[in-house]
Amino acid sequence: MIQWLRNSKTAMWILTILRVYLGYQWTLDGWSKITAKGGFDASGLIIGAIKNPVLTPDKTVAFPWYDWFLNFSTNHGKSTAAFSFLVSWGELLVGLGLLFGTLTLAAAFFGLVMNFSYLGAGVVSVNPTFIFIGALLLIGGYNSGKLGLDRWVTPFLRAKLPFLKNDIKI
Repeated sequence: MIQWLRNSKTAMWILTILRVYLGYQWTLDGWSKITAKGGFDASGLIIGAIKNPVLTPDKTVAFPWYDWFLNFSTNHGKSTAAFSFLVSWGELLVGLGLLFGTLTLAAAFFGLVMNFSYLGAGVVSVNPTFIFIGALLLIGGYNSGKLGLDRWVTPFLRAKLPFLKNDIKI
């Protein structure tokens, strides 16, 4: 399956369709946050996640490390401006990277980071679907962005940065 995702022309087309779909969704989400009247404010979500963390069935905090991270990085929900900025622009840039097939694997990775962050905060919505598609894109490797700007960007970067020359063999 992995070899097929990484080498098949059929997989390349399927991954491209998934990549463009996911990129479109991320771009819309990011753009709507950036252009929102009054700007995007993540404080409600962050404060909600801090006050009501995700709990296990026995009522203990499911992700104590994420709860600590939110408390530490936002001063217990008092300083959320950086998160608001990062979420808005992160979603837009991940979306554009996926939409145009530029730095596809980096975009998919950072999209997954955001998806898992949202899950850690207790927001399910489309995140499981986005995680599934993002994982397929990562597994597909270079094949995921071959029908995009990565066709030219990846060979250029591999020529300029020696540590990128070899693809991981699975």
